[in-house]
Amino acid sequence: MQPYYADDLVTLYLGDCREVTEWLTADVLVTDPPYGIGWSRGKRAATFNPAAHTGIIGDKDTAARDAALTAWGGRTALVFGSLRAPFPADWKRMLVFRKPTVGAGLYGNRMPWLTNWEPVFVLGEWPEQIPYLDAVIYTSERSVSGYSGYVTRYGHPHAKPVDVMETLIAACPPGTIADPFCGSGSTLVAARNLGRRAIGVEIDERYCERAARRLSQGVLITGAV
Repeated sequence: MQPYYADDLVTLYLGDCREVTEWLTADVLVTDPPYGIGWSRGKRAATFNPAAHTGIIGDKDTAARDAALTAWGGRTALVFGSLRAPFPADWKRMLVFRKPTVGAGLYGNRMPWLTNWEPVFVLGEWPEQIPYLDAVIYTSERSVSGYSGYVTRYGHPHAKPVDVMETLIAACPPGTIADPFCGSGSTLVAARNLGRRAIGVEIDERYCERAARRLSQGVLITGAV
């Protein structure tokens, strides 16, 4: 299949990862799939936050995520998720992505506590080693949404900061990184920043184009999905 974008380290495909299978040749899976929560933010939100959207493809259930994990076949993987959706089968550890408190966890939340963290599931076989890393992953970003937030800057509802993706990828075994739900490209940018090969697939051409633009801007790119 013809790539949507390619350079010396990164290859990006437009399509459904259940049909575009090139990513299965990689060694490590690092992905932020549709969570299966059907989350959207309507027109009303646009009055105070320009990141309004009607949802992302495949987010009504976990079918796309589960099909991708089945195809991956139990190899090394890090997979973002939601506490509101079924967890991936056979997960071994749960890491925590701690979001900035500014602009996080407000929508649909009517309790005192912000929803300012997300689980990252550790799956598959990992090399045995002495633990040395914090299981809570932080970002230097100061805001999630709002006019300066990383979600807003890149227009993707499930944005992930590049420094978070770099931290996760740096802990992974050697080899090519796969992201079959690459959104607008933070996993691919982070992998390339670390000098690692990566293969991404994105079903929505809007986000695929954003990923391609980010990747074409240079080797070292910072920001979020």
